Amino acid sequence: MVHVTISGQPGSGTSTIVKMLEEHFSWTSLNGGQVFRDEAEKRGLDLATFGKLCADDLSVDRMLDSELKSRMIAPGGPQIVESRLAGKWAHDLGIDCVRIWIEVTLEERAKRIVSREGGTVEQRLNEAKTRTEMDQARFSELYGIDMADLQPYSNVIQGDNLDPESVFSEVISILEERGIANV
Repeated sequence: MVHVTISGQPGSGTSTIVKMLEEHFSWTSLNGGQVFRDEAEKRGLDLATFGKLCADDLSVDRMLDSELKSRMIAPGGPQIVESRLAGKWAHDLGIDCVRIWIEVTLEERAKRIVSREGGTVEQRLNEAKTRTEMDQARFSELYGIDMADLQPYSNVIQGDNLDPESVFSEVISILEERGIANV
């Protein structure tokens, strides 16, 4: 049963928070990005080629999102779901869980990606802008979603000036307020 969804743009720290929650609670998680990578591998494609296939054939994205949603509601499913649309899907599916969006500015996300993967801030900023624009266009075409609309999320954490431990502390406080941290 899903207790919490963790969402945010690439570089916002969602994967770090999910790992911390897994360790703290011994919960299982489902990562939307891993669903994507698994499907690419199953098709024998590298990530870039598979990403292009998804951009050219929106039915592939719909299939992946359907898989994610099915796994969210499956008996014995994960307690944590991480993906940019996880909170939206949980909201739409009527899953009673905490839906967290970690908001981080484009500039801060670029800096974080540089520290994790290298490159220059300018390079990573341009890549992040392009990816954000492409994703917004895709999500709009697929589902009519405006990624700036955070209404499906029960909680938004402003993460620019927070280290991972501080974000984690906020998440724990949110879970405790909902009575989930004691599960």
